[in-house]
Amino acid sequence: MTEFHAATARLTDAAPGLRPAAVEGLIALGVADPDARQPVTNAVCAWLRTPADASETGERRAALRLLTHHLRTWDGVFVDLSGATLFDADFHGCRLDDPDFADTRFHGTTTFDRAVVDNEAAFHRAVFYGDASFVGARFTGDAEFGRARFRGRADFTGTAFGGMAWFGRGAHTWWDDDERWDTVEEIDPAPWDEPNEDDPDWPVAVLVEDYQDFEEGGVGALFAGEASFRDARFLGPTWFYHARFGATATFTGAHFAGRVHLDQPTVDLTGARWGGGTADGGSVWPLGWTVGPAGSAGCAVIPDEAVAPYARHLADRDPATRAEGLRILDRLGDDRPELRQKIFVTLCALLREPVPFGLRATDRTPAQTALLHTRQQAQRVLAERLRPGPGQWKDVDVFLCGATLVDLDLSDCEAGYVDFAGAQFHGTTRFDGSRFDRTAYTLDGPSGHATVHGDVTFAADPPADVVVHGTIR
Repeated sequence: MTEFHAATARLTDAAPGLRPAAVEGLIALGVADPDARQPVTNAVCAWLRTPADASETGERRAALRLLTHHLRTWDGVFVDLSGATLFDADFHGCRLDDPDFADTRFHGTTTFDRAVVDNEAAFHRAVFYGDASFVGARFTGDAEFGRARFRGRADFTGTAFGGMAWFGRGAHTWWDDDERWDTVEEIDPAPWDEPNEDDPDWPVAVLVEDYQDFEEGGVGALFAGEASFRDARFLGPTWFYHARFGATATFTGAHFAGRVHLDQPTVDLTGARWGGGTADGGSVWPLGWTVGPAGSAGCAVIPDEAVAPYARHLADRDPATRAEGLRILDRLGDDRPELRQKIFVTLCALLREPVPFGLRATDRTPAQTALLHTRQQAQRVLAERLRPGPGQWKDVDVFLCGATLVDLDLSDCEAGYVDFAGAQFHGTTRFDGSRFDRTAYTLDGPSGHATVHGDVTFAADPPADVVVHGTIR
């Protein structure tokens, strides 16, 4: 048996408490022989991907620190920690090649500050249970955070994205002979245990003619805490399509070179600039922001004077201010018909924000009651503008995918396309008399299903792909 295989066996067979020493022995082989660094990394990562129990937390934390200490000087090493459970992962200053952190559970504080990541970085469906910091990190290729969940603060201040920065809803399309499909059934997403939300069975993979389509959820990344992309540089497409921000989100001073899709109305773009790139398609900016005239350093992202009264009321966490913002938007749509679809996108983005407390509790605080009142006010604006009559806004689409809706009443409403994939309906829900041109409650088959947590009335027979925990009236 070679020295490497013997060291790997010692790690695999080590008794609890002795594994960090076995990892240290393996890493010593990589220090002595650069050709052994990739096999050594593979062996340590393979052990870290095995199921863990609470008694192993300390030694797994120690083993990972031993590995990352050397990844700061070992160039060109591929790291596969997909599906692993990591504790206080510290990758600051590491040099990683094509790393795979898809479905990884990051507990404690996670740090990738000043890390250099070459080629593609996969963080699909990763869950960051504590604060996550990527300050000054550099991604040379695509950085894919589709449906990642940030439970604490997410800090991407000064991060450089050389390829696509993907934090939004989207899909991969691969040919049916792509080797990645050999293991797609092994994907193990973390349970979707957000407050008030069901597990919508992500991901979904389907064969369509001679290629396969892999859709990354009905919504994008979830930021439950504060999110900072201050002074970040986006050199490729910036994709936050249907991402969900539950707290303050700042993009102040950020630089965008290519296509941007950022539809969340509460973000701050003060001092941001856009290079004007359109090779990947047109850009979508939040209502309230636009780009100024081109200059030597591109275009400044500036408040949109055409909707100056809007001002950013919805970005304010004061319920009264947000309520006034909803009233302003309602009047604005009457005065400016060309803005009606964008106003609907804005209202839907507000309703996709996560509700941070349990809806079944009856002893709500005044702040919680005010938050629900604001959300229900947004629901009423949507419904009133979808009902036939002199105030109807016709030919609009509704994007409530992944939204948390309480006592939603869309009875007798009319709309074009309505997307409820992964939506959660609480309280009493009404669709009786509604007429929608096209409605989606799932992505495909049972995957990404909408769930009704209460009584519901449908316009016709209930959709087969909706899960109802209540009474269908």
